[in-house]
Amino acid sequence: MLIDTHTHLYDERLINDEGQIQRAIDAGVTKMYMPNCDSNTVAGMLHLADKWEANCMPMMGLHPCYVKEHYKEELAIVAEWLAKRKFYAVGEIGLDYYWDMTFKAQQIEAFETQIDMALKYELPIVIHSRESTADCIDIVRRKQNGKLKGIFHCFGGSMEEAKQIVALGLYLGIGGVVTYKNTNLPEILTEIGIDHVVLETDAPYLAPIPYRGKRNESSYIPVIAQKIADIKNIALAEVASVTTRNAEGIFGV
Repeated sequence: MLIDTHTHLYDERLINDEGQIQRAIDAGVTKMYMPNCDSNTVAGMLHLADKWEANCMPMMGLHPCYVKEHYKEELAIVAEWLAKRKFYAVGEIGLDYYWDMTFKAQQIEAFETQIDMALKYELPIVIHSRESTADCIDIVRRKQNGKLKGIFHCFGGSMEEAKQIVALGLYLGIGGVVTYKNTNLPEILTEIGIDHVVLETDAPYLAPIPYRGKRNESSYIPVIAQKIADIKNIALAEVASVTTRNAEGIFGV
């Protein structure tokens, strides 16, 4: 059994092909965790969560790239949803300094506010940290009260940042990038134990080799797991077992 801890199944490139969900299940990926982006993605996400309730697990959060002028209204919607139905995490939340720094201060406020929501509801957080890993780590360190759990999704930081994340009790989300040539992830994975790793696709983005450049989907998780097994020189079954146990511990399943 394998788990995809981060997949945008409701994306317009995926939602009209529900065969992708069955293909994932057939590939052994029995649970797929869906991060939310903003109020516009909730309906599609919950449609899949209700239709595939044993397999498609929703999160609730405001993605940093969607933190704009009306971010306070969006945060209010996040709070409203968290109060009225079950979600498995607060995500995806965090900071993105790659695309636009216009709303940097608001991104930080939104990130901190949503961490507080996660602590209130005893939920893990799923963190987007593009070009901002150090700041995200600093904020998590300030908020860590011994109860905060979560994942640094699509981890792309340094060895030192990886060690800091592990020391804070959070996990590294590893996806298709691990199969690319120009990545430091193999080096990091040689030092970081698999007990601190979970698998993800970030579908429809970042498809692993040999699918790079094509639409990603959760059925490719075994490709990512096999690459990690090769790097760690362990059996694929061990990668599957340990990363699944890690994910279940994070999400409380």
